[in-house]
Amino acid sequence: MARKIGRWLLFAVAAALATRANWPGPPGRFATAIARMDVVTTVLLLAGLPLLARRFLGPAINSRLARFLRSGGYAAILALMVAKASVLRGVPAETGPALQFDWFAQIVFLVVMAGYVAAILAMTAPRSRVAPATLAAGTGAGIALGVVMYAVAPLGLTNDATEPWLPGAAIDPVVVLAWILLLGGPVVAGAVAVLRYRGPGSPQQVTDVRIWQGGAAGFLATGIGGLMVTVLGTGTVALMPRAAWLRNLLYPGQHLLPAVAYSREFAASERVGGYGLILLAFPVIGLVMSLLGVAIGNSAPSSGSSPGGGGPPGPEPVPDPPDRGLAADAGVSTDELRGDLPGWNEEGPDNEHGEVTAGVAGVLA
Repeated sequence: MARKIGRWLLFAVAAALATRANWPGPPGRFATAIARMDVVTTVLLLAGLPLLARRFLGPAINSRLARFLRSGGYAAILALMVAKASVLRGVPAETGPALQFDWFAQIVFLVVMAGYVAAILAMTAPRSRVAPATLAAGTGAGIALGVVMYAVAPLGLTNDATEPWLPGAAIDPVVVLAWILLLGGPVVAGAVAVLRYRGPGSPQQVTDVRIWQGGAAGFLATGIGGLMVTVLGTGTVALMPRAAWLRNLLYPGQHLLPAVAYSREFAASERVGGYGLILLAFPVIGLVMSLLGVAIGNSAPSSGSSPGGGGPPGPEPVPDPPDRGLAADAGVSTDELRGDLPGWNEEGPDNEHGEVTAGVAGVLA
């Protein structure tokens, strides 16, 4: 109970800080309205969806990795809302049809965020039956993908996004590695999840569960990677006007005039919308590529596993009793025993419906 109260207090403090950071601004501005709508909706999602998940899927799995995914996901989403609001304040609002499209994009963004919160809760709930090896494989591949993708696109998805620190052809090996992790990471995570799964059931049941484990691992790999690069990239763009050390890190050895620095900050603010495409596309890519991992894992020979899913072998059949049993040695026939004992659906002195006594008579027979 103390840990539960502590988690809720920590969440309340984080939600209050995020609300305080997003709320200021002129009420009539588009950026102010979007910032307030984002933080209110996000806080309600983070507070309400766990209650629904607990009711339908059970509480969080009792593991450090599951707690890390939930707390890290909550913190990342709240930080993303604060960074996004800071970036929007530096971008002039559109008018006419462009403004209507911006409102539509913001609604889609909140729907996507709700999907990410629901996915995190579902993957870490016991009734979803996501194995610990699946969580570990997907999380590891996702963190690697997020770090490499942030190196490729620290300021949005543009051709010159990596000009600050890796200009020209210097970025090419990192781009190749990013593509390998994006397409190959879900395959490897899905195959590892399938090979590490050891569960009971018939061959068909085990195959179905392995497909679920592989898909979950691929979704986690690209989902975590997409969320990481979005939070880190949006936070970098939001900090550029305020942190001189960050500009020196992005543009090493370059003395930027104030006008040039403002121009690059404004250009980066307009490119931040590209991260929304990452949030949408990466989980779909992960699910599709994980099917290849499932096929690889199912085709690989599993050593030391039984047809029932890799569990321990079942008990051997009990041998038939000898011809002369206990009833024969005692000189009592089983017919006499059955006549004195109540039947299966009859009332008896020690057994309401006669199940136990009927079973004893069957064993003696």
